Amino acid sequence: MKSFNIAAYISGSGSNLRAVTDSSLSGYISSKVRLVIANKEVSGLGHPKELGIETAVVSRELMTRKEFLDVQMRLLEKHGIDLIILAGFLKKLPPEIVDKYKGRILNIHPALLPKFGGKGMHGIAVHRAVVAAGEKFSGPTVHFVDNKYDHGEILIQRKIRLNEGETPETLQKKVLDIEHIIYPEAIKLLEERE
Repeated sequence: MKSFNIAAYISGSGSNLRAVTDSSLSGYISSKVRLVIANKEVSGLGHPKELGIETAVVSRELMTRKEFLDVQMRLLEKHGIDLIILAGFLKKLPPEIVDKYKGRILNIHPALLPKFGGKGMHGIAVHRAVVAAGEKFSGPTVHFVDNKYDHGEILIQRKIRLNEGETPETLQKKVLDIEHIIYPEAIKLLEERE
């Protein structure tokens, strides 16, 4: 069984990251989060800092494309990263990173891909679209990342039924609760494949 050195990319509160670090601390997964990268200062950096995990803000707006790529590559290599997880990360990874870590980058999306994915489909916008379409089911998807938004091979999905009168807000909470369960499950699946 493989134990990965994980880098997590976040853009917000980092609740999925917390679910993964909690699963690591409890021994449910043997992999460890070694690095957290955010594209801006966000509240989600607080928890990994408390755990002694290195954090970094790497913003394309503040540096050249080459610097942006070099900083990330240096950090990933420093920590021996062999698995990247996108945990609410709203930016596209540089193609050089996607290519170097092919088959070793996961993303979690709050809908049943391939439906309701793509550019601009994140957060509450996804749940509004699901409810507006009259879908009977939704749920999160963990998939491998390629160079298109929400496109790579699906690793795990969990389907839930929408209730009568479901709102985007109630659906978002239900899906997020399940995201916190299946992201660690997806990492465990990868550990067991090795």
